[in-house]
Amino acid sequence: MISIKNIHSLTDFRRNASNYVDQIRETKSPLVLTVNGEAAVIVQDAHAFQQVLERLESAEQELKSMKLDALRKDIAVGIEQLETGDYVEHDEDTLSDLFVDIKARGRRRLAENGTL
Repeated sequence: MISIKNIHSLTDFRRNASNYVDQIRETKSPLVLTVNGEAAVIVQDAHAFQQVLERLESAEQELKSMKLDALRKDIAVGIEQLETGDYVEHDEDTLSDLFVDIKARGRRRLAENGTL
């Protein structure tokens, strides 16, 4: 989180750049630089920035792994249902009913998880 103490004008930063760089290195906290009172850029310690990138990459990899695991489980359930005959075939006449059923199950699942 960025503290209000770490919001400065670009003009002030230019005048005191070495002091601000020292502050950033010491505190590892980023600075928000403003232009005409609006946030314009963030200045951050290179090591701290690299850590943020690594955490983001790790989270993305974990999410990708979780999605693949969920997909594998869903495929395994589908294969099992095919092998046991626990499925219903649909044609053009019943396909719209299938979509309605899928939407209803999805809404129920979201409601159960408290995300709806």
